[in-house]
Amino acid sequence: MKKILLIDDDEILVDLYKAKFSQEGFNMTAALDGEQAIKLAKKEKPDLIILDILLPRGNGISVLKKIREDAEISSITVVAFSNFDDPTTKKEAFGLGVKDYLLKANFTPDQLVKKIEEYLK
Repeated sequence: MKKILLIDDDEILVDLYKAKFSQEGFNMTAALDGEQAIKLAKKEKPDLIILDILLPRGNGISVLKKIREDAEISSITVVAFSNFDDPTTKKEAFGLGVKDYLLKANFTPDQLVKKIEEYLK
């Protein structure tokens, strides 16, 4: 069973995606802020991280930098998933090795699951 770490501060969205991903056979854990995200990534060693960019206590870019600087978790695939559609931020995220930068508004839960399945093949 593939492990996914969802990092997002919207609890309703987190609950929705946790239910959808577990229904599709994934083991999903979630962090609501950047601080908790790093701790969980090190503890859980997920196969993939879905990372929101706008977060309390460390935005997505700072979380991504910490992930990439930590040898223990630096090789984990990260997909940015945000409604923050800023070209500079996107460029920075890709520079830090995100697999993709997806806009939340463009994806239903079903579509996100299918996209994540592609990345885990």
